Amino acid sequence: MADNSSRYISNLTRDTYALILAGGKGSRLHELTTWRAKPALYFGGKFRIIDFPLSNCINSGIRRVGVVTQYKSHSLIRHLVRGWGHFKKELGESVEILPASQRFSDSWYEGTADAVFQNIDIIRDELPKYVMILSGDHIYRMDYGAMLAHHKESGAKMTVSCMSVPIEEAAGAFGVMSVDENLRINGFQEKPEHPAPLPNDDTRCLASMGNYVFDTEFLFEQLRRDAETSGSQRDFGKDIIPSIIKDHPVYAFPFESSGGDNAYWRDVGTIDSFWEANMEMVAPVPQLNLYDQKWPIWTYQEQLPPAKFVWEDHDRRGEAINSVVSGGCIISGSTLRASICFSNVRVHSYGLIEDAVILPDVEIMRHCKLKKVIIDRGCTVPEGTVIGYDHDADRARGFRVSEKGVVLVTREMLGQPVGGLAAV
Repeated sequence: MADNSSRYISNLTRDTYALILAGGKGSRLHELTTWRAKPALYFGGKFRIIDFPLSNCINSGIRRVGVVTQYKSHSLIRHLVRGWGHFKKELGESVEILPASQRFSDSWYEGTADAVFQNIDIIRDELPKYVMILSGDHIYRMDYGAMLAHHKESGAKMTVSCMSVPIEEAAGAFGVMSVDENLRINGFQEKPEHPAPLPNDDTRCLASMGNYVFDTEFLFEQLRRDAETSGSQRDFGKDIIPSIIKDHPVYAFPFESSGGDNAYWRDVGTIDSFWEANMEMVAPVPQLNLYDQKWPIWTYQEQLPPAKFVWEDHDRRGEAINSVVSGGCIISGSTLRASICFSNVRVHSYGLIEDAVILPDVEIMRHCKLKKVIIDRGCTVPEGTVIGYDHDADRARGFRVSEKGVVLVTREMLGQPVGGLAAV
């Protein structure tokens, strides 16, 4: 006999159109987003950030998806075309790219709400009952079906995905809400400096994840009203949510409800948080299980040979300990410890690489010592280079050192050619 609850969820997801907002600059990532939008940034050894909300949609049964792009979107669009362009519109599935095209305005997208408003005709053509609006720049696994069911059953016009976070983490960074005993939102502040604490824990607050579900017609009404409102910043957190919570049923959906104790969500919006989240992947049993065949993370990947480790002499050995090494990599006579190597990385002999995030197509020459670094795509690290042991020396050479001591190295900092397709 069919599982009625599963059929109920599948009906909801089939009636849903997802819009992923992927136009963010990611300015706090500094040089990592000089040539690429934040959602196009690499993560976890072989993926890009955008792959996570897209995979969540597909694994949740939502097969109609639009990706809104704007800032330095070439590498993002190229990735979407290569990795996500195989869906068949005639089968009721699609991943469409929606660049800012000024259909309803002479301006580019002015805010999150405006990005949706300028694509309102595309959403209408899909005839969905529900519209799910998703942030394109977070790392997480989430079954959106549970959120849709909560939205339907609560009678909400809008539902906001949320999670409990430390107050100091939320201050100035996240939208913060307060709710009643039924999870109806009765207060919302966008990135407050002093977030309102939870009633039962004054060290934590309830933060928005930037993921929303709307009844379609209600969404259209609010977008049209906001577009006609003078002084609006055209933003869901700053304008839409605060304006509707008093007179309309807007509910919170706790993210933990879809993931239980294994709920995982990271905002990799800074150098430190990007490095830390990648470092979590090298743990023996990481909280984010990329090896779960029941919830795969899809992506585009080149056809590459297997990773290779060579030399076992008394003074050099190619080895990787507690590390992630992707296809096309050659670790030749050096030690890699607690590090993550993306595709096509070459590490030459007599080196020691520790606590490192090495993006694709990097070549590390002989006798290098690197510790707690991020090496951007396409860098060639010269022979004998030492980075991460003396931060004053690192800064003097033009490298960026984060608040927590992570050293970012790019080709420009190394005096090597920058720009073009190889940079993204």
